[in-house]
Amino acid sequence: MSEPIAASGTVHWAGPGLSTGSGLAELAAATPRLTLWGRSVARAEHRLAGLGLSGRVAAADIAGLSGAVRPGDVVISMLPATEHAGLLRLCLDRGAHFACTSYTSPELAAADGPARAAGLVVLTEAGLDPGIDHLLAHDLVTRARKAVGDGPASVRFTSFCGGVPAEPNDFRYRFSWAPRGVLSALGSPARSIEGGVPRTVERPWEAVSAYDLDGEAFEVYPNRDSVPFLAQYDFPAGWRPETFVRGTLRLGGWRAAWRDVFAVVRDGSPADLDALAAELAARYPMRPGDRDRVVLAVELNVTADAGSWSGRYLLDAVGDDQETAMARAVSLPLAYGVLEILAGATPAGLHRALADPAAAGRCLTFLRGRGLDCVLRNS
Repeated sequence: MSEPIAASGTVHWAGPGLSTGSGLAELAAATPRLTLWGRSVARAEHRLAGLGLSGRVAAADIAGLSGAVRPGDVVISMLPATEHAGLLRLCLDRGAHFACTSYTSPELAAADGPARAAGLVVLTEAGLDPGIDHLLAHDLVTRARKAVGDGPASVRFTSFCGGVPAEPNDFRYRFSWAPRGVLSALGSPARSIEGGVPRTVERPWEAVSAYDLDGEAFEVYPNRDSVPFLAQYDFPAGWRPETFVRGTLRLGGWRAAWRDVFAVVRDGSPADLDALAAELAARYPMRPGDRDRVVLAVELNVTADAGSWSGRYLLDAVGDDQETAMARAVSLPLAYGVLEILAGATPAGLHRALADPAAAGRCLTFLRGRGLDCVLRNS
């Protein structure tokens, strides 16, 4: 393995979209060599103005990014997930570190070996979901193992996250991130564990169930493939998962309000989905004065011969005049991860958020100090 490449202090943030929030300001305070790259200079400048960062962060056209990356730089991809692999290849070619908030695709996972050999950090799943949810899951598992041990036990784990309107509307939703991404997620099969056995649903909305959160009615459904996270969350071999679900949270009444959307997701062409995404973005945007709300609930219940333990983390945040709750909750944990890279605290190779309990605890303290308080209730 090569010696780790020291971070140069230069950071390239690619993508001024809806999830670019106050995490950018955290990085601006840490380094003067920060550039926001957009599809145009004007778009990047507009986002900087909205965040109060005009004059503090450089704005540039993303067409010039490939020529600007140098060894030791950190490249952050807030572009669509399909573009991460290309930016990662650029980083490997130039000796630069890479970070994003998206799930670890096969292309990103394959970079682990080359990155280790080159002394580079590849940070993924460092946002809200995935990201903060991972930190909370690792913390709950650590606490439960201390309480009841690693022996035979029956386990129920759920992790539900959603961005919803702070003031409910008839559609039960407003778009605080890319509408096309919302529709694409709905069209993907989901696998979880129910009743102790894996269960796959082709259309996640057909698995919607009621979810009561401290007396407030929500709806939840599984997304993606939850099962591999059993290993990622370090569940002991003796624990038997009766329920293991990572999923999406929506306001009560969401399934009924979205009935026509589901029909297009099920039967429509890619062009139909693009058109629907544009229509929905126009009809249900986050308008000036609207407030979004992010709710993340991660719960673990363990029952063993030696006793039982249960715990739940709840993050419930509302946007403000400067940024949405979604932008804050996605960009701040990402910024923390990048700050760790800049400090030389992250070993070379692929990392999904922060698995080490001490590191996760430091990140949660960082988030709490910036208005993202994950409240623990356990028994």
